[in-house]
Amino acid sequence: MAPKNPNDASAQAQSDAAAAPAAASAPAGLAAGPGPRTRRVDRGERYHTRALVLQGLYGWLLAGGEAGVIGKQLLTTEQVAKVDVVFFHELLAGTIAAAPELRAEFAPVLDRPVAALSPVEHALLLMGAYEIKHRPEIPYRVAINEAIELAKTFGGTDGFRFVNGVLDKLAARLRGAESAPVDTGRGRQRA
Repeated sequence: MAPKNPNDASAQAQSDAAAAPAAASAPAGLAAGPGPRTRRVDRGERYHTRALVLQGLYGWLLAGGEAGVIGKQLLTTEQVAKVDVVFFHELLAGTIAAAPELRAEFAPVLDRPVAALSPVEHALLLMGAYEIKHRPEIPYRVAINEAIELAKTFGGTDGFRFVNGVLDKLAARLRGAESAPVDTGRGRQRA
């Protein structure tokens, strides 16, 4: 469908041009979308990716297994169309591989033993801790907010508050400079 306004056509062309470099580096099958437009990785796609990683971590916590096998089981054709596949594999495999180290990071700020965590809370804390510790290009607030949203959807009634509190304390310790208040000359303000 052609845009009704010439300014809309210009905006669409700019949007498509901005998406082209991202599409060129995307895995096969992810860049193709309806018509000539390309799909861009957006917040919705990353949310779906984290939700699928949560599902994989949940299963791993209950039954064990290897990240590659879990990933293959979860990435159906329908799921591939909804997620950032590269980010999915990196987040799932990285979190599973670093799980003992990540537990050691967040265990001191828990109000209960790690063994007493629900599988959803445990998986979200592992995933959030992985992003905070090993993915510095992702702002810690994004990692925490995504974990909170997933906890609201899949966790217990107040699980999101617990996840928020633990990850916030962890971010302050692991990303102190990023989470420290900023002095703007008009008093201290948060970054």
